[in-house]
Amino acid sequence: MSERNQKEYLFDKPENVKRLLRGLYAICILLVVADFVIHRHVSLSWEEIPAFYALYGFIACVLLVVIAKWIRKVVMRKEDYYDE
Repeated sequence: MSERNQKEYLFDKPENVKRLLRGLYAICILLVVADFVIHRHVSLSWEEIPAFYALYGFIACVLLVVIAKWIRKVVMRKEDYYDE
């Protein structure tokens, strides 16, 4: 297949990826700023911490990755497991 006949997708262009990331960063910043402005009716004391849910989500994601790396060492089989 020649290069002229290949279909070009939306995220093949680096500038489109940059636009998407900038948009996501802007939305994240706006949500954190809104957390300081909008009054929330909280039921637990730690929910009053500014950007609590953003920090909680980030820490949970990092912990998932770290735990998955550890579990991988425990449950991973040899590369030629099925060839024996």
